[in-house]
Amino acid sequence: MSDTSELQPVSWRPLLPWQHAAAAAALAVRSRWPHALLVTGRRGIGKRSLALHFAQALLCEQPRADASACGRCASCGYIAAGAHPDLRLIEPIEYDEDGAPKPVDAIVVDRIRELIEFAQLTTHRQRAKVALIAPAEAMNAAAANALLKTLEEPPPGTYLLLVSDQSGRLPATIVSRCQLLPAPEPDADRATAWLATQNVARPELLLAQAGGAPLLALALADAVVQREREALLDQLSRPGRLSPVAFGARLDAYPRAERKARLADAMYWLLAWTADLAVVASGGAPRFNPDRREALAHLGARVARVALFRYYRALLRQRALLGHPLTPRLVAEALLFEYRAAFAQKDSH
Repeated sequence: MSDTSELQPVSWRPLLPWQHAAAAAALAVRSRWPHALLVTGRRGIGKRSLALHFAQALLCEQPRADASACGRCASCGYIAAGAHPDLRLIEPIEYDEDGAPKPVDAIVVDRIRELIEFAQLTTHRQRAKVALIAPAEAMNAAAANALLKTLEEPPPGTYLLLVSDQSGRLPATIVSRCQLLPAPEPDADRATAWLATQNVARPELLLAQAGGAPLLALALADAVVQREREALLDQLSRPGRLSPVAFGARLDAYPRAERKARLADAMYWLLAWTADLAVVASGGAPRFNPDRREALAHLGARVARVALFRYYRALLRQRALLGHPLTPRLVAEALLFEYRAAFAQKDSH
């Protein structure tokens, strides 16, 4: 690599607008940086971006006075190119023969063993070694157990950054060995403004669909995701005409590799719809589906509330199984039959 003075400024800045204060506060105590940091918070608020910002700061060779990364040194250049030899990203992703990434259900023990071997190596840039695990709850039991010793006694100059959407799913032995950092959440105005800069149409509605989580809103803006949302919500709005079998066939029309992702999307919409229905049935306003206010109001007067609450719990249980082998069509059909039954019970009284 050429001398750092010859490098052009690097624009790689993963930090999001609502994260500046939290990042500055954390880096203000850079001299006491923990060997293991667990960044927690709900899905879609930018935890991974915050952790990457910390990784760049820890690896930067010419940090600024506030301990943030300079964006110009060799290490920052390597990070911008996605090729820093002292940074490892451990995610539930595998690569096929052509090098294309594909999501997998879990982070397995072999990935953690690779991390452990990496932690034992001498640094290339003589600054630090950083490993980022995201999401940490994707580690299976064997992987989590293999990580414990490195969490407790990491080699000098080695930092572990764990990111978790659902820290309650992490073993207590993992959590207890980390310093916790709740990720900041944006207010609605700041989140909407950021979505507008990402060219998201109807940012207010997308943010509502995401429950206020802007990065999730960005993902939900995908045209296919929105088309499937409309199709599912049209069916849920008319439980008497709802055809679980037809919806299952719709899932089956997708290539096999996409079906589990489409099921996960459907599960999200079902959870959001059911939560809104429970709120509306109690006299409140819908949070996730404000564009379906009238349909929800009509259904709120018809649904059996006890059955609805049981259905919501069933959805949560089924969501926890998404990482396991399953047949998306059969799962979707069963959940929609149960949804329809919640209205049949009320109508029978």
